[in-house]
Amino acid sequence: MFATTIIITILHSSLFAFVWERFYSDIIVQPFYKKGNWLVVVVYVVILFVFSGIYNGYKVGTLRMSEIIYSQTLAIIISNVICYFEISLIGRKFLWVIPIIVMTVSQICLTVLWTGISNRIYYKILPPHKMILVYGSKSATNLVQKMSTRFDKYLICSAVSAEENIETIFEKISSYSAIIMCDVPSQKRNDILKFCYNRYIRVYMTPKISDVITGGATKIHLFDTPLYLCRNNGLSLDQRFCKRFIDILFALVTLTIAGPFMLVIALAIKLYDKGPVLYKQNRLTINGKIFKVYKFRSMITDAEKDGVARFASKNDSRITPVGKIIRKLRLDELPQIINILKGDMSVVGPRPERPELAEEFKKEMPEFDFRLKVKAGLTGYAQIFGKYNTVPYDKLKLDLMYIENYSLLMDIRLIFMTIKTLFIPESTEGVDQGKTTPNS
Repeated sequence: MFATTIIITILHSSLFAFVWERFYSDIIVQPFYKKGNWLVVVVYVVILFVFSGIYNGYKVGTLRMSEIIYSQTLAIIISNVICYFEISLIGRKFLWVIPIIVMTVSQICLTVLWTGISNRIYYKILPPHKMILVYGSKSATNLVQKMSTRFDKYLICSAVSAEENIETIFEKISSYSAIIMCDVPSQKRNDILKFCYNRYIRVYMTPKISDVITGGATKIHLFDTPLYLCRNNGLSLDQRFCKRFIDILFALVTLTIAGPFMLVIALAIKLYDKGPVLYKQNRLTINGKIFKVYKFRSMITDAEKDGVARFASKNDSRITPVGKIIRKLRLDELPQIINILKGDMSVVGPRPERPELAEEFKKEMPEFDFRLKVKAGLTGYAQIFGKYNTVPYDKLKLDLMYIENYSLLMDIRLIFMTIKTLFIPESTEGVDQGKTTPNS
């Protein structure tokens, strides 16, 4: 992966260096000398490397080919747009854009070729792992189905119940190079982990809520006995201050840029059925506080006239034609910028849930309120790495991963990654017809 990253970086930067030298370096007011030209190329490499890293564009062998190509393409386009404006600032006017466009198309073609060759080499060196599934009381069917879609990486050849005798489990898993554990009781899981660690057997496992909490613990070495500190108090005072500053800055800039688009959307909604433009609904934020969330109305005015709270389903008849477009592009969420300015929400955080649905989730997951240790967010960890129809238990674990591992850099990365999810259909896909929740 390191070698392939170096190769594609050299190819892209060489192409940019050629375009800069051939079309731009001599037409600016004060042409750069050798070191200046190198600096321009280095700046481009850094920008491209950062965005490719944010979008996981170097994950050869880990992501599907289509995902790598998509991630690289998005990084290339953003980087080239930034560098075009940088070059124009140097030249003190908008310069000829055609060379940048041709370069972008060429880079995308190079990316497709690089991805195909790199993936083929990767799978030649590292063929799929032959695995055995160790499952507990709950059904592991959903996990098996997800992993089976990546047959290029995982081959689940056998399965064994965690209720079997531990020696029987050891005997069965010793024939495989990797195992996956799903909902295995803690004591047995620990025994299996130690057994596999001793024999260099790779282990994949679905984390429990307690695993996610301890994953964000601080290591303490005050004594000769190691300690883990789980503070369990959400964000610290300085983190909350920085987060609020970023929220206000983001909201003001976004309102300035998106204001004209929001007026057009509001007009389209009003002209379609003369109904209200905004949709207000009770949602939960930090410490269980209830607030009114604002969204552009994407459904008919009496969408829930029966009083039953439900998720939107696939091909939901309640969604208007205008609503289908703005939901597809997530533009219905834009009015929540007002919620961010008011302090009800943050840019990044767990998505705000409806109180009545939260009560339903808590019947099966008493830990569901754990996600309320931070403000609700416009985008979040579960929205980036999950889907609209990801089951609530998995969304809860994703939200807790965000809370327990929070950093300002993570927020910035998730904001940029949100751009990537806007064009992925699965991220806005509804639940199955007739269901009120993703796992009902």
